[in-house]
Amino acid sequence: MKTALAIVQSTHITLYSCKYSKQTYTQHQLLVLILLKEFRNQHYRDFIEDIGDMGGVQEELGLMEIPHFTTLQKFFHRIKSLYLRYIFGKTVNLFYSGDDIIPITAIDSSGFTSGYSSHYYSARTGKIRKHFLKTSISVDTDKQAITGFVASKSRVHDTRHAEKLLRQCHKKRKSRCYVLDKGYDSEDIHRQIREDLHSDSIIPLRSWNADHVGGTYRQEMVLEFDKVRYGKRQLVETRFAVLKKRFGGDLKSRIFPIQMKEISGKMIVCNIHRFLQFLVIEVFYTAHFLSFEKI
Repeated sequence: MKTALAIVQSTHITLYSCKYSKQTYTQHQLLVLILLKEFRNQHYRDFIEDIGDMGGVQEELGLMEIPHFTTLQKFFHRIKSLYLRYIFGKTVNLFYSGDDIIPITAIDSSGFTSGYSSHYYSARTGKIRKHFLKTSISVDTDKQAITGFVASKSRVHDTRHAEKLLRQCHKKRKSRCYVLDKGYDSEDIHRQIREDLHSDSIIPLRSWNADHVGGTYRQEMVLEFDKVRYGKRQLVETRFAVLKKRFGGDLKSRIFPIQMKEISGKMIVCNIHRFLQFLVIEVFYTAHFLSFEKI
């Protein structure tokens, strides 16, 4: 929570939404509570009930009183998605310094489910109607940090997500190589990575037994396919599995713009969680190295 608070305070988000605000809570306090709710993967009502028993959280945030759960809901509906994107960019920068370049970035897609039927309908019929929001992420295979994400309301082809995601993640942090599965097999994707981003691309062909392989870069995959670097691609699937298992694969919102904010929140807390793990690992190896030197 301290890391989330420090990141939010480092942004340009004002303390209050306007000068006529009641100023009972700051936007920083409410935003950190939203992120903590996503971290705990709880509904608003349950989360607020638990916060009442967390004196440490109240003291850290300087809360004089516990907000009503509808206060958090209204704030989350009101806050601009741009702010969450900006905070996500801040979490990416936690892992790097200066002009660090990522050795290998892996890209893959999955889906978040959203139950859009009412509680009354589900209770009467015993059914839960769901639809899926296709989401693609890019992951640094070394540090397991999510460097970019794209989501869509409908199911679209992987390559449409990849074109936007490649530009987004490369702008945040450049990578020497991008690895994608055969669902992204396209000469246009190869060309974007090689010629526009000036990086290596490793994408297997959809069919290795094809009589004719079109495209210069796709033909290169037949002749010189780097299995070692491509083996790192599975780590993006690992990150997706951790993201869904730890922070939930179901979206609680029913409106698409709010669902996008919810996905942004999951990406933010996932990166913060990974960064704290990364710090623990660094401290452990540093202590181990110093003890070895003494011997």
